[in-house]
Amino acid sequence: MTEDSRHLALFVSGFSSGGVPRLMLTLGHALALRGHRVDFLVARSEGPLREKLSSRVRLIELADWQPRLHWKPKKNRHRVFASLPALVRYLRRERPDVLLSGGNYVNFVAVAARGLARSATRHVLSHHSNLSRETANKPFVRWAARHVFPRADAIVAVSHGVAEDLSAQAGIARDRITTIHNPIVTPELLDQARAPLDHPWFAPGAPPVLLGVGRLHEQKDFPNLVRAFARVRAARDARLVILGEGKSPESRRELLELAAGLGVGDDVALPGFVDNPFAYMARASVFVLSSAWEGFGNVLVEALACGCPVVSTNCPSGPAEILDDGKFGALVPVGDDTALAAAIASTLDARPAAERLRARGAQFSVDRAAESYLKVLLGTR
Repeated sequence: MTEDSRHLALFVSGFSSGGVPRLMLTLGHALALRGHRVDFLVARSEGPLREKLSSRVRLIELADWQPRLHWKPKKNRHRVFASLPALVRYLRRERPDVLLSGGNYVNFVAVAARGLARSATRHVLSHHSNLSRETANKPFVRWAARHVFPRADAIVAVSHGVAEDLSAQAGIARDRITTIHNPIVTPELLDQARAPLDHPWFAPGAPPVLLGVGRLHEQKDFPNLVRAFARVRAARDARLVILGEGKSPESRRELLELAAGLGVGDDVALPGFVDNPFAYMARASVFVLSSAWEGFGNVLVEALACGCPVVSTNCPSGPAEILDDGKFGALVPVGDDTALAAAIASTLDARPAAERLRARGAQFSVDRAAESYLKVLLGTR
């Protein structure tokens, strides 16, 4: 700790494999390395990313009362709302200089807790996806966002598209929202990309492998990727690997059944969640983002940083910003498997230089994002 150090608290729902926990874990470590005291607040301490928590960061679970209850919240949002009393006590007891929150329900609780605690802690709210998409069937969440989000001292959006959507949906002046692209590229990521990969499909001389990474969720539109792959496979040897888990076994089974029905079942693999997707990215022939929507699209940056050619849907929002409107990878319409297949085939025929892709990925470094976040957290921007 130094005279310029601050006490910073980062609040997320838990250690799920989603983008928000990853961002906050990376950011927390970067802020701690800069000499700040960092607390990582969670509604639940279990999850696949738990081991990624930096030893420099203090973990505080806001569910210390749950063991005394017969009923325990099972859904994530219920755990987050149930953490409100503990967060109020934390703010009163610890009095951090700044509270950074991420995720809709987390943001609602953070605003409420600061008000109930009558805390002078500065609150910075971060928003990671398009509110219009998130609330399409949840009008109450949109209503709550319009009434709650403006109470934060500052608001960060992870892309210009997310910022513009949030401004329109929540009625917040656009100049109140600061865009900071996610902190993604780290020395650790680059080290992991060089790690060995024991998978026969990536052996020298094997057919090219297309790679998708993400939750098996409708947002990622992996059925569109499977259909596009079937078109590519009809014209050449190729294989498809999709890394990620779904909420239920059905999501995986449905993708495998689709692949089998299209005649490419033997060339599609779904290994599930892996600790090191970067080793796959560094060896894949093309990384494909098939999403119907995104907040930013972290995996695109990760693939670029690994030197992997990318193809993406031009979904709202993030991919066009990352790929500079197609200069660093093809952009195709959402849901168009014919266009996606054509872009994949063109990329396989003329792979861009890996160094050019790595240089683009490096522009989304943790250091750059951490400095931008610090300016907002400390109110100097």
